[in-house]
Amino acid sequence: MPLILLKTRKDDVPKEQLFEDGKQAVLKALHYFDIFYYPLTRTEIKKFLCLNTDEVSLSAWLASLEAERRIFFFNGFYSIQNNSLLSTRRIRGNAAAEKLLRKGIKIGRFLYQFPFVRAVGISGSLSKNFADEKSDMDFFIITKANRLWIARTLMHLFKKFTFITGCQHYFCMNYYIDELALPLEDKNIFSAIEIKTLLPVCGTAVMNDFFNSNQWADTYLPACSFRKPAASDRGKPWLKNAVEWLLNKRIGDSVEGFFMQLTQKRWRKKEAEGKRNNKGQMMGLISGKHFARSNPGNLQEKVLTAYEERMDTLLQARPEKPVAISFAK
Repeated sequence: MPLILLKTRKDDVPKEQLFEDGKQAVLKALHYFDIFYYPLTRTEIKKFLCLNTDEVSLSAWLASLEAERRIFFFNGFYSIQNNSLLSTRRIRGNAAAEKLLRKGIKIGRFLYQFPFVRAVGISGSLSKNFADEKSDMDFFIITKANRLWIARTLMHLFKKFTFITGCQHYFCMNYYIDELALPLEDKNIFSAIEIKTLLPVCGTAVMNDFFNSNQWADTYLPACSFRKPAASDRGKPWLKNAVEWLLNKRIGDSVEGFFMQLTQKRWRKKEAEGKRNNKGQMMGLISGKHFARSNPGNLQEKVLTAYEERMDTLLQARPEKPVAISFAK
C-alpha cells in the first residue's frame, strides 16, 4: 500500500477533517520511526510529516493526540509507546552517535581518495544521529560512470585488511551507484527518508546532482530539506589520478566487466549457501551495471511491510466522523 498523501485543496475540506488529517500525518511519522524504537522531537515530527504545516497547527495536533493517549511525551521526545525507556535509549544513542560521527567523517574523507569515487555520504542509523554497541558505519558511494565495479573492488580489497584490526564495522560500504544511476529506482517512504537523512561528506557537486535527481522525495517529505556537506572537499591525490588515467582507457572497460561478473557470481554463491553476516542476517546483493547495494535480511522490504501494516491499522482506527475541534488559523 503506497503512502497516502494529502493532495486535496484545503479550501474544499472542512477544518475538522483537516485537523484529523494533520493528526494522522503525525501518527504516520511516529509509527515509521517506532519500527526502529526511535521517538522523535517536535522539530523532527514537523520535518518528517507528509505535509507542510505551521507551529500552531502542529501544537494543536500534538496536544489532541496526547489527550487521547495515542502519543506520549517523555524527556523531550514523542512516541506512540507509553514507555519512557525509549527516550532514555535515544539520549544514550545520540551521545554515542555524536562521537562516532566525527570518526565517520574522517573515514568518509579517506574513502573519497579511492580511484573513481566521486562522492561519499554517511547513511544508516548514524545519519539519523543514533548508535549503539551493534551499530556499523554505513557509507553511500557515488562513482564515476561505468567505473563502479573497479572502485567497489578496490575499496573492498582494502576492507579485507580491516578485519585484521577488528575495525571492519567502520567500513560498511553498503550502497554504490555511479553517475549514470543518480535517480533511485525505489521510490517509497523508506528511500525518501534515507535520501533526506543522508549526510554528505565529500563530493559536493556530485552529491547535489544526486539530490536534484531525486526531488521525488519531496512528495513524501515536503518539509525536510536535503542535508549540507559535513566537510569541504579535498583535491585528488596523485595515486588516485594515476590509477584513473590508467583505467580510463579501453582496458578499464574490460576490468570493469570482469569485476562485476566476478562479484555477482560470488554473491549468488553466498545466497545459495544461506550465508549470514556477523549479525545473523541473510546476506544478499542487489546489483546491476550501474548500482550495487547489500540487502541484509531484506531490511527495506521488512520495514515497508511493517509500515504498511501499521498504516492499515491507522486507517481502520480513523474515526468516520471527526470530532469538531477549533484551532487557530
